[in-house]
Amino acid sequence: MPEKEVKAMATATAQSGRKFIDCSEYPSEKNCTLKISGTEEEVLEAATAHAVASHGHSDTPEFREELRGILKDE
Repeated sequence: MPEKEVKAMATATAQSGRKFIDCSEYPSEKNCTLKISGTEEEVLEAATAHAVASHGHSDTPEFREELRGILKDE
């Protein structure tokens, strides 16, 4: 891929507002260290799946909104 296209993609990604969530910032019995980053929707989807599979949370609209509220800008 030409350098000009790579720079354009990087700029578009930065402007789209990448987000992250760091599981190690929240207490758990597993002392989880997973950090997920990407677009808001990517992070929300992956974090929800992780929380359900690894920490026993239920995938509800309320839980997704709770997660959305703790996403941070990258």
